[in-house]
Amino acid sequence: MTETRPTTLADWRAKAAALTIDGRPVIDGRRVDSLSGATHPKTNPATGETLSQLHLGEDSDIDAAVASARRAYESGAWSQISAAERRVALLRLADLIEARSDEFALLDTLDMGKPIGESSTIDAPGSAALYRFYGEAIEKLSDEIPVTPVGSTALVTREPLGVIGVIVAWNYPLEIATWKIAPALAAGNAVVVKPPVEASHSALLLAELAVEAGIPSGILNVVPGRGSVAGKALALHMDVDMLAFTGSTEVAKQLQQYAGQSNMKRLALEAGGKSSNLVFADCDDLAAAANKAAFGAFYNQGEVCSANSRIFVERSVYEEFLGLLQQAADGFQPGDPLDPASAIGSLVSEKHADQVWECIEEARADGTIAAGGNRPDINGSRAFIDPTIVTGLPADHRLHVHEIFGPVALVTPFDTEEEAITKANETPYGLAASLWTGSLARAHRVSSRLVAGTVSVNTVDALGFTTPFGGFKQSGFGRDLSIHALENYTDFKTTWMQWG
Repeated sequence: MTETRPTTLADWRAKAAALTIDGRPVIDGRRVDSLSGATHPKTNPATGETLSQLHLGEDSDIDAAVASARRAYESGAWSQISAAERRVALLRLADLIEARSDEFALLDTLDMGKPIGESSTIDAPGSAALYRFYGEAIEKLSDEIPVTPVGSTALVTREPLGVIGVIVAWNYPLEIATWKIAPALAAGNAVVVKPPVEASHSALLLAELAVEAGIPSGILNVVPGRGSVAGKALALHMDVDMLAFTGSTEVAKQLQQYAGQSNMKRLALEAGGKSSNLVFADCDDLAAAANKAAFGAFYNQGEVCSANSRIFVERSVYEEFLGLLQQAADGFQPGDPLDPASAIGSLVSEKHADQVWECIEEARADGTIAAGGNRPDINGSRAFIDPTIVTGLPADHRLHVHEIFGPVALVTPFDTEEEAITKANETPYGLAASLWTGSLARAHRVSSRLVAGTVSVNTVDALGFTTPFGGFKQSGFGRDLSIHALENYTDFKTTWMQWG
């Protein structure tokens, strides 16, 4: 009998109440206690309710996980089987994620406060689909036989790197982990994941399901822990061949140092962002631009590395656009994350909400709060913040370059195309940008000059499985998604055979 899917707040609350959440690491295919015995009461930021006693891994736990990954990799049970066999296991894992997608959605929503309407319809199903994408892709890649002199043959093969370390952020716990794990596994590597303390439970469940899917024990290990302890141990580990990361620019810089201090492990770093959204007066549909701008700034509580939170509007349509944006912001009012009707949920913690609130108070003092600027109490929690629009901040204000990571948008007028491009690029980051125009010539001209890994024209924050995602400047290097992500986890090997 097919289980009825929850559709109401009461349904989701009942399903959440029935969950048994295990906060122990998964090493060598099974749940284990942390070796130190250290635990942390993981709470739901939207209610303060304790979800689990999360075991905090330390150096010894990372050592055990890396040793397990190395044994599993060297055994060849995964690295030396055919791409077709890995494909079967990854497709089976995708099926298992789908079968338990409500549980994955609940774990992420309860951990970090995102709306269940997003985690259940986008994050969990999208993660399952990405395992299918890489499972299908890996079987269709070809090695090379380049031209060589007569009497010789050269084979150029793409080889897995070995043991991959993964450190990910808390804003898309399952989805961003999948961006790293799926291509790393598809290529034949073993993986050790250090998920965030704020949101570890979906990655832990994933590691259990990987074994059920037929991926050998030890190929996927997950050790929760603090970045300053477990993350540092993983980054410094001499038996980790490559490290993939999503998080802040500050931490990304530390990881570069750790790689140099240890074994020169390879890195793929997706770091901070402060993305711009340029709205020109020749935009065909200003209302659509405003609606998308609100989405780009406030979606997922603004806890998005590529959030288009710096909105620059041509002066002749500035007042009209601002009014439309204020209306659009009304559609992103916070609510109980387990309510499918909630447009945004809580921030990841009251501590993080305090940091975002400090930025709003700074904006209130130095500029104008054009919408929002409130911190409602919902379910007894202070982790909720209304979508906030700020105007009147000078171009050199700190908030124009500081990644707030909350539902706060800065709106600023410009007079010329050159000024808009200059303002957009006046940031240490280069992750994403958007522009709105009815002119194809301007779309090409401006997008070519915006320093960003993805430029979205007449939409915001566009991405898909087939297109690479990553940044320039201090937003990092390496790319997630698409076939190009496999380049992070493999390298070329030439085998030259001389016959004459």
